[in-house]
Amino acid sequence: MKFPHSYALKDIAALIDCDYVGDPLFEVLGMNEIHVVSAGDIVFVDHPKYYEKALNSKATVILINKVVPCPEGKALIISDDPFRDFNTLTTHFKPFQPSSQAISNTSTVGEGTIIQPNCFIGHHVEIGKNSIIHANVSIFDDTIIGDNVVIQSGSVLGANAFYYKKRPEGYDQLKSCGRVVIKDNVHIGASCTIDRGVTGDTTIGKGTKLDNLIQVGHDTLIGANCLIASQSGIAGCCIIEDEVTIWGQVGTNSGITIGAKAVVLGQSGVTKSLEGGKTYFGTPIEESRSKLKELALLRKLPEIIKELKEK
Repeated sequence: MKFPHSYALKDIAALIDCDYVGDPLFEVLGMNEIHVVSAGDIVFVDHPKYYEKALNSKATVILINKVVPCPEGKALIISDDPFRDFNTLTTHFKPFQPSSQAISNTSTVGEGTIIQPNCFIGHHVEIGKNSIIHANVSIFDDTIIGDNVVIQSGSVLGANAFYYKKRPEGYDQLKSCGRVVIKDNVHIGASCTIDRGVTGDTTIGKGTKLDNLIQVGHDTLIGANCLIASQSGIAGCCIIEDEVTIWGQVGTNSGITIGAKAVVLGQSGVTKSLEGGKTYFGTPIEESRSKLKELALLRKLPEIIKELKEK
């Protein structure tokens, strides 16, 4: 998320009542998760395991729970709870806006687009031309939808990310202020859920087709002309490159990449990144030929054991 204008480091620190290390007038331009940060952004870190990654990221302001040496050209904000204070900043710069009508008057709908009854369209949503939004679809704030898009009934675009911190009293959710971006010529089946980015975008690329009952997690990027079958779950922060085919009931770990033109066969568990141009199967996932050979050998195991006993 980028701020509406630049802020001084001292003013951001004052918002969350924290000390800072660096020039009081150091320029702060926005706040983002570590995988989408750029110069001028705040990133938060609250575990020593990830200090080095945050300090060496593209972010130039690090919201951190310990005083550490500050890298040249960067600044620190010292907080006893960076997770809480990141949420405080999100609430300040992107507060929740209740709706008083089914289709917000701040949304825009392109020429030739059809909105069927009982849809909800939130604030600052943009829908392109010649699209069809079927009944009972919910499109939450700031979602961007291109031209010639079809969204079937019951789908929800822009719900909050599934991102929690465990505390003694329960789970604390990281607030989402990102967007969902749907490119041109995308088809989304019935009862799909596409979560907004925590601070960036969850993106479905041009020409991609989603079957019914698919979950896409926060900040995931799905490329152009992909085909994803029913009951698949794509976790957060994944990259699905162009022309990938994912068959039914596939699940993925977060943060993985599936290379262009890969095919993932049904009921597979994608536990690692996959090279493009190959076909994969199983849990843990492997190239399908190797996996099927392995299964064939396992079927022969009783026979092999019997033969060994008879010797």
